[in-house]
Amino acid sequence: MRSIYVVTHPEATHHVERVVGGWYDSQLTPAGVRAAVSIAAALRARVPDEAEVEVVSSDLRRARRTADEVAGAFGVKPIEERRLRERSYGEAEGRPQEWLDRRFVPPPASGDRMGHDVGVRGAETTRTFARRVYAAMEEILLSRCEHQVIVTHGGTLTFVVAWWIGMPVESLGRVIFRAPSGSITTLREDDYFRNHQLVSLGDTRHLDG
Repeated sequence: MRSIYVVTHPEATHHVERVVGGWYDSQLTPAGVRAAVSIAAALRARVPDEAEVEVVSSDLRRARRTADEVAGAFGVKPIEERRLRERSYGEAEGRPQEWLDRRFVPPPASGDRMGHDVGVRGAETTRTFARRVYAAMEEILLSRCEHQVIVTHGGTLTFVVAWWIGMPVESLGRVIFRAPSGSITTLREDDYFRNHQLVSLGDTRHLDG
């Protein structure tokens, strides 16, 4: 049985500074680091001591710092995967959120939502974003490891889950799976039917303490 634990990185500096994240390479706040420690402890408690574990992470600092805590709990080294980054917002990244809000063009109610231009130079379309995350997942799941941790971003989580449950890319124009920062989403494949299950979405009980 394969279990995948998808971690959305906890609080980062762009959250508290109210600037656009995307590929802007913000880092965890002190509160975010404490949350990363709690995430690592929660995952360590869920996985059998003798199990092999892989940790795969977005290469942005806020995710990689979280992955370092998780990987340390299992005595492994995280694998960086650039394709697990958040959506790129192009020239908006690192600017005040209000700068993006004034320029952002929301997608239409119908039509080509996947290829929609949000009105910001260099920003990814949903189609481009989804395709790179799907490509990353195809490669990650080539591994035979039965316990994998994927450390990524809130926006990216939607496409990780959508890939897991088999949604075609072109059906993703309206789908969203919301999970809080610092959450753990659990995915599982059973050994008999090979069904892909969404066990839990956005669990934050480990942050309550």
